[in-house]
Amino acid sequence: MTEIEIGRGKRGRTAYGFDDIAIVPSRRTRDPEEVSVAWQIDAYRFEIPVLAAPMDSVVSPQTAIMIGRLGGVGVLNLEGLWTRYEEPEPLFAEIAGLDDSETTRRMQEIYEEPIRPDLVAARIAEVRSAGVTVAAALSPQRTAQLWKTVVDAGVDLFVIRGTTVSAEHVSGRAEPLNLKQFIYELDVPVIVGGCATYQAALHLMRTGAAGVLVGFGGGASHTTRTVLGVAVPMASAVADVHAARRDYLDESGGRYVHVIADGGVGRSGDVSKAIACGADAVMMGSPLARATEAPGRGFHWGSEAHHGELPRGERVRVGTVGSIEEILGGPSHVSDGSMNFVGALRRAMATTGYSDVKEFQRVEVTVAR
Repeated sequence: MTEIEIGRGKRGRTAYGFDDIAIVPSRRTRDPEEVSVAWQIDAYRFEIPVLAAPMDSVVSPQTAIMIGRLGGVGVLNLEGLWTRYEEPEPLFAEIAGLDDSETTRRMQEIYEEPIRPDLVAARIAEVRSAGVTVAAALSPQRTAQLWKTVVDAGVDLFVIRGTTVSAEHVSGRAEPLNLKQFIYELDVPVIVGGCATYQAALHLMRTGAAGVLVGFGGGASHTTRTVLGVAVPMASAVADVHAARRDYLDESGGRYVHVIADGGVGRSGDVSKAIACGADAVMMGSPLARATEAPGRGFHWGSEAHHGELPRGERVRVGTVGSIEEILGGPSHVSDGSMNFVGALRRAMATTGYSDVKEFQRVEVTVAR
């Protein structure tokens, strides 16, 4: 890998975001209706390669059900308002109406309410009763405390998601979560992340995870780069983790770990680019926060926005563009890539002649600077 000199005492390599690359057409095209965008993780098959990010502004029990019925996965945030309050809707309305100057402090107060295990079980049960695949997320810090409640409630896919998650967390204050032991003893498939480098991803794959989330500080509501100075261009990160998956496939004798791009997916073309770089699916936040049914009422925020000590996110106004169904499957009424994400992916695959997602990972890309 070519490195450049930043100064006499520091070198670094060039990395690329989704905006920096473009997909190259091939000699073959095909009918978009003959393209499959389905993917499967463990025993669960989904008709579209989209997971809705576990963020309060995006996923409620009802939107999780809607997304599930459309062929995707809505991942419940088990540390959000839905598991802290019996009736959280007035608080969503309050957050949407806050002045920018008071948003962070008030959100910190709202999220100080303890998480209730009974509500964790109730929200999972609500989604399960609709007959769709149930996916739910906890941070590594909460997993040891609540995992049994989550599994007993009937979750199908367990997501352990943080700004960054490592297989080797060092702490002198508390016993860290042993991912390898935890995943081995769990009876449901686990998706874990974020990670952003080849080595970190390889370590997570060795824990037995069914999938890894790729991303760090790249979401629309993150200020991680500004606050911590840490971020990663997503195209390079996905490609690096794709390489780790390829090498782990050989190392493990054929065990395939799914790569899910989590961050930097703002427009429909970003989905195509993420898969072209090696992702099997994408986790989307802000595009789905623009849905008329989204709990955020035209605003978007993540857990980093209300961190008690060092907020690394903000509430951002994203507006609304259409229903969840229109955003995912169309029809689109705009030409800016904010609607019909799946239709755009089908068209990109058809334009380059590929018939399924795994084949499309081999498409040629170019740096478009």
